[in-house]
Amino acid sequence: MRNKTYVPAWLLACLGLTASAFSQTGQRPLTNNDLVDMVKNHLAESVIVSAIQSSPTQFNTTTSELIRLKKLGVTDNEMNAMLAASSKAPSSSAGAAATPDNAGGTASQATATVPVSKSRMPKVYVQQGAAMQLLPLEKTQLAETKTKPSSMRSLAGDSAVSQAMTTGIGTATYGAAARMNSGIGGSTMQGAGTILSGMMTHRKPTVTYVWGVPGPASGNVLQTVSPAFTVDFSRVPTVNAADYEPAIVKLTPAQNTCRIVGATEGKEDARSSPAADWQIYSKFLEERVPVKSEKLEVGKYKIAPSSELFPGEYALVLRPVSKTKPFSGGDVARAQGDGLMFDALWTFKITDSAE
Repeated sequence: MRNKTYVPAWLLACLGLTASAFSQTGQRPLTNNDLVDMVKNHLAESVIVSAIQSSPTQFNTTTSELIRLKKLGVTDNEMNAMLAASSKAPSSSAGAAATPDNAGGTASQATATVPVSKSRMPKVYVQQGAAMQLLPLEKTQLAETKTKPSSMRSLAGDSAVSQAMTTGIGTATYGAAARMNSGIGGSTMQGAGTILSGMMTHRKPTVTYVWGVPGPASGNVLQTVSPAFTVDFSRVPTVNAADYEPAIVKLTPAQNTCRIVGATEGKEDARSSPAADWQIYSKFLEERVPVKSEKLEVGKYKIAPSSELFPGEYALVLRPVSKTKPFSGGDVARAQGDGLMFDALWTFKITDSAE
C-alpha cells in the first residue's frame, strides 16, 4: 500500500491552475475527422457548433471534402461554423497605418489577415470583428424581356423577369443554345417567363437582358452599416485581372421572388454568340454605391462604401475598367472566363438593426 502524503491546499490549487493552462494551450486542433466522429456519436448540432467555435481548428475546406462531410451527415450549420473557423486569422497590430481617402476616412476598414487559398476562383472576404469571413460566390441568372431598361423599378414590376428568375428555365435553355451556337429570338414562352423564339435568318430584334439572383433576400446578413471587404480575383484562369475592378451595387427586389442586379439591351441572339463582340457594360443599368477602394496589386483590392449603407439588399460585383470591353455572349451564358467575372456576385443584407 502506497503511503499517503499530505499536500497543502495552496499547492494543489497551483498545480490545478498549471494543468488547466497547459491543457488549454496544448489542446489538439479539431479536424474534419473529429467533426465526423462527433456526428457519428449523435452529438447535438448546437454542441458541435459550440465545440468548433471554442476550440483551435485545422479543417480541410476543399470542395471535395465539404461534399464528403455532407454525405456523412454533417449539417449546413456545422459546416458554416467550420468555414467561419477556418477563415479566422490574427488581426494585424493595433498601430497598423490605414490608407486615408479624400473624405478623411480609410480606403478599407479590413485589418485582419486574409487566409491563404489555393483556389483560383475569385474570392471576397468581409471583416467580422477581428476575423475575415469568406462570402460564398454566387452567379447571376439571365432573363429576357421586351420591357425597356429605363429604370430598375420598371424591370422589378415585369412578371416575365421574376418568373424567369424563379424557374431558371431561361438560363438553362439559353445555356444549351449557346453550346450549340443557335440563334434564339422573340416570342414569349408561357410558364418560363422569358422571351424565346424560333430561328432567325434575317434581322435580329433588340431585347432587354436582365441580370438577377433568385430569392427575395441574401443569406449573408451583416450587422454593420459600414462593411469592409477584401477582394482577390488575381488568379482566375483565362482572365486578365487588370481588366476588372470591384464595385458595390444595390439590388432591387422584384415581386418577392428575386433581386435584380442590372440590365442592358442587346440583340436577341447575343448570348448564344461565341464572338467576343458584346459590349455589355457600355450602357448597363445598375445602382452603383459610392465606394472607397484601395488597389493592393493587380486583381487584389480593399473596398468599403463611402458612407453608411441604408438597410436593404446589396452585392459586391466585378466590373470592367473600360465600359467598352467586349464579351462573348456564350461565355456570359455559361459563366466562364470573362463571362464568369461579369456574372459573379457576393450578396449581403444590411438589417434594420445594423449599427
